[in-house]
Amino acid sequence: MLKIENLKVYEDLDKEAVIDKALRKARINPRDVIRCSITRKSIDARDKKDVHYSYSFDVEVNDERKYPKLKKAIYKPLPEIKKNRTSQYSPVIVGSGPAGLFCALTLAENGYKPIIIEQGDCVEQRQKYVQTYRETGRINSLCNVQFGEGGAGTFSDGKLTTGINSPYIKKVLDTFYRFGAPEDITYLSHPHIGTDNLVNILVNIRKYITERGGQYHFNTKMTDIESDNGIIRVICNDKCFTTDALVLAIGHSARSTFEMLYHKNVEMRRKNFSVGVRIEHLQEMINESQYGTETKLKLPAAEYKLVYHDDERTCYSFCMCPGGEVMASGSDEDGIVTNGMSYYKRDGRNANSGLLVNVNTDDLPGDNVLEGLYFQKELEHKAFVAGGSNHHAPVQRFEDFEKGCVSNHIGRVIPTYKPGYTFADLNEILPNFVSTTLKKGIRYFDTKIAGFADPDAILTGVETRTSSPVTILRNDDLVCSMDGVYPCGEGAGYAGGITSAAVDGIKVALKIMEKV
Repeated sequence: MLKIENLKVYEDLDKEAVIDKALRKARINPRDVIRCSITRKSIDARDKKDVHYSYSFDVEVNDERKYPKLKKAIYKPLPEIKKNRTSQYSPVIVGSGPAGLFCALTLAENGYKPIIIEQGDCVEQRQKYVQTYRETGRINSLCNVQFGEGGAGTFSDGKLTTGINSPYIKKVLDTFYRFGAPEDITYLSHPHIGTDNLVNILVNIRKYITERGGQYHFNTKMTDIESDNGIIRVICNDKCFTTDALVLAIGHSARSTFEMLYHKNVEMRRKNFSVGVRIEHLQEMINESQYGTETKLKLPAAEYKLVYHDDERTCYSFCMCPGGEVMASGSDEDGIVTNGMSYYKRDGRNANSGLLVNVNTDDLPGDNVLEGLYFQKELEHKAFVAGGSNHHAPVQRFEDFEKGCVSNHIGRVIPTYKPGYTFADLNEILPNFVSTTLKKGIRYFDTKIAGFADPDAILTGVETRTSSPVTILRNDDLVCSMDGVYPCGEGAGYAGGITSAAVDGIKVALKIMEKV
């Protein structure tokens, strides 16, 4: 296998045409080619007068010696899977987000029959609950944007970028493609699936797992765990399961489960997290700032990733959703939570992103390991009250946020949050260190993206569920202080986003199979 790297392309070409261009550029005779695949596609817009695509390829040829100037493609194989498990019990997985999903899928692929417990509903029914909430403000506290098949990432941008380095990343991307994602997620520099594609993918994965003997139990909430010499009874609202391998892929919003584990003396510790708001701009403004105005390429909606540091705090963009909407993402009757969502085409009028400020463990009162949960919940309740106690979200124009006054009109940027919004002063909801750092951050980001500090930019509060505020401690075998229990994914404190959570799910499945 040979590599063709950094091919500049100034046209919008389909897959076959760009591969043909690459072969001609590398002077490879098509008759020598066994196969050629795109391995990376990115947009280089550093010079607004020279915006282009940059491609890389893998090429398998009959005789590599004919092309000595091309580099060889070297890939490390995945570690060998050790299947020592002979237990009579099926592994039980609590939670069907990316961590639980890929844990279950890995087990099913290797001949085991996992049992998946999910307090929410299947994704088809879950869509209806989410739509009802957005239309009426009536929330189902057990099945919503946070809970249900697919986890919180289902109603997001489906972003697959990650900061981790793992050989399983490619497996995750290839798996999503195998079950229905667009092929370009396997090579785009910033891949995303889109919530519309995620729904169908989840159904396909569920079918695969159940065809191999796995079981899904929806609308089944774990309420307690009893452990005796490594044999675990998983007690749910209307049934009980016995196992010797329990995976806690519970997600970052499973507050009642964290409290149950705390009272069971499962070892946990506080961890840093972040809170803030969603900010919306016109997508065309972001496009112009990122791409300029001269390119004729049909470029996708532009993204950004921004960070501001001062002596004490950091403000950064999170889960940026080009052409997307701000989602009502709460799970409580008396709380407002925001997140972002994009469909695959990202063709909405607005761009939105979380703007977050770090909350350190030293910022929290007392010594209770769950203080971060209570900190989040208090902010969400303040936002609920400020919005009118009817699940409308508090919003504010950036100009008014800086001045500390309630907005009295909407400018060019129209809020996308449903079921509705209420003008409020977000300074009265957020801690002072958060609102002060946000203002500094937005002003700094305006030096990077012209118009970021637009007076009409809309801030919607609050964004609190960016990561888990606790870590469930685990040992080298990925087991916690309760024997046979495997904390997994973002909720347990070991991931941040769809891809890293999926990778952690794979790692936990491999540990379960390794155990004699």
